[in-house]
Amino acid sequence: MTNNNLFSVDQLTIRFGGLTAVDRVSFRVEPGSIFSIIGPNGAGKTTIFNCISGLYKPDSGSIIFKGEDIVGQKPHRIARKGIARTFQNIELFSRMTTMENLMLGRHIHMKTNVWTGATFFRRGSKAAQEEIKHRERVEEIIDLLDLQSARNQFVGGLPYGTQKLIELGRALALEPELLLLDEPSAGMNSEEKQDLIFWIKDIQDELGLTILLIEHDMKMVMDISDLILVINFGKQITEGKPEGIQKHPEVLKAYLGEDEVIA
Repeated sequence: MTNNNLFSVDQLTIRFGGLTAVDRVSFRVEPGSIFSIIGPNGAGKTTIFNCISGLYKPDSGSIIFKGEDIVGQKPHRIARKGIARTFQNIELFSRMTTMENLMLGRHIHMKTNVWTGATFFRRGSKAAQEEIKHRERVEEIIDLLDLQSARNQFVGGLPYGTQKLIELGRALALEPELLLLDEPSAGMNSEEKQDLIFWIKDIQDELGLTILLIEHDMKMVMDISDLILVINFGKQITEGKPEGIQKHPEVLKAYLGEDEVIA
């Protein structure tokens, strides 16, 4: 891996019984870019994310982040190194408010322990000062994602699209360098998807994050991606810029079964 690469995957392979879910997949992600992984259902996209975030241990291959192979490390250690993710299915605490859910994303940055935290009621205590700092960071995320109206509402009663944004916000609260977005627009209407495109671009521009994206909405993928990797049945088909991917014959066959252009 060269110094210009923040993140790379080399010959990643994982099997479940007799099924090879990911078969020798390799790619590199440049800092500050949006790199998308696309493919039909069951292609192995989320399995790749699960390997990166430490939920699965691959059978072979390497996952290099900032020069270190993170294969086999626990999810919390990978998060501390600067990798955060969202999930296809919303993983929020429905009986907690938006603010409380976002504050949970700050846990890896909290330094005070239980005994120190017990002194929180004392104005000016270390725990109180830390709480203020974390709340200020969360407020910045609320402003960035326009979640002010949902700040003190229980998440379970909010619209689905808003919940997806809150999950994105919680990932941002970890202050990652690499953000994994697993189908962030799933379940959103067309207006919410368009807003999400702007927010992802804002996140890239304002926070300088590198984004690894899985998404089925091809319009979104083509609009925001710098590079796209296409996989099918766990194998790489091709990698390239959006304009080339749209017309690639093997990509069209995998998605449509015929020679058309992906809109």
